[in-house]
Amino acid sequence: MKARVQEMQAKLVSAQAEVPMAISAALRDGNLGVLDYYRMENIKADTDMRNNITGADDPGLKPS
Repeated sequence: MKARVQEMQAKLVSAQAEVPMAISAALRDGNLGVLDYYRMENIKADTDMRNNITGADDPGLKPS
């Protein structure tokens, strides 16, 4: 079971490494505008802030 978890974590890290390359390709190809990129980053930052306020990222808390 631990091997399977490590395998899935390796796949996750690999997929996360491809995200910046995909964003840069989308910006270069014109499929994503700079303002769209900033708006997306602002939404991510807002979501992170809200999660920190509510403690949603705390592994000790269980969702109700």
